[in-house]
Amino acid sequence: MPTDANLRGVYIPIITPFAEDGSVAIDALERLCREYLDAGAAGIVALGTTGESTSLDADEKHAVIDACSTVCAERSAQLIVGAGTNNTRTTRQAVKELAGTPALVATLIVVPYYVRPSEAGIVAHLRAVADVSPVPLVVYNIAARTGRNLSAQNVYELARSPNFAGIKQAPATLDDDTLELMRLTNQVEGFAVLGGTDTFLFPLVVMGGTGTICASAHVCTERFVEMIECGLAGKVDEGRAHAEALLPVTQALFAEPNPAVFKGVLQAQGRIPTADVRLPILNASPDAVQRALDAVTAAS
Repeated sequence: MPTDANLRGVYIPIITPFAEDGSVAIDALERLCREYLDAGAAGIVALGTTGESTSLDADEKHAVIDACSTVCAERSAQLIVGAGTNNTRTTRQAVKELAGTPALVATLIVVPYYVRPSEAGIVAHLRAVADVSPVPLVVYNIAARTGRNLSAQNVYELARSPNFAGIKQAPATLDDDTLELMRLTNQVEGFAVLGGTDTFLFPLVVMGGTGTICASAHVCTERFVEMIECGLAGKVDEGRAHAEALLPVTQALFAEPNPAVFKGVLQAQGRIPTADVRLPILNASPDAVQRALDAVTAAS
């Protein structure tokens, strides 16, 4: 169903930087947000997987939302906030609490994980959240993390429902169901398909996607933006050149559990105070960070 969100381009699922004392480094977070928006990103996604949302307490989550909201409002950019859990009551409460957040255009709601509900249960969960959300939902479909896939037909039905702005589609491969999802949702005005698997963002946009929520765009941001713009404009040869150059960057960044290598690279670049992640994720190995830095240099 058409919404006013108009999701298009590159959205950065921002990391949560930590200070030496382990607290959230709000100044560094705001600085990163400004850098990414200045580099052409359409908006920021707060409290996604890359932001280690499951490792933050309630006060930290509020601080992250406030910081991202402040910068997005300053830059007239779009803010999306991750609020999904595997508990429908908790998720409904979380989205209701987002009411009035400046610059907020959508909330990212993951397919319920761990409990492995039926597809009918997933759809009922998403509809129940949409009913109370002050902004449209972006469904996050990532079976590798949740253990459940939301099929193309059910996505299509949700796309035609009230208060759904789009989907972050993150399959393990560019599979038949994703292609069917593209075919069906391309018929729904105002529903955005945002690529969530960084290794094949360009072909997804060429097939009709409107952009990406792209963790890899923490680095080489301008080139990721150019790649997506090429896809949207049908500039296949130029976009393919960007995609080929950026593939080694993505592969290096995801060589160890997300977001460890991302943080190692950003700290090495002097952009965040520490490379620390929170358990159960471990800090990236020096070799992995160096390989990623080399890949970034080659793609720059």
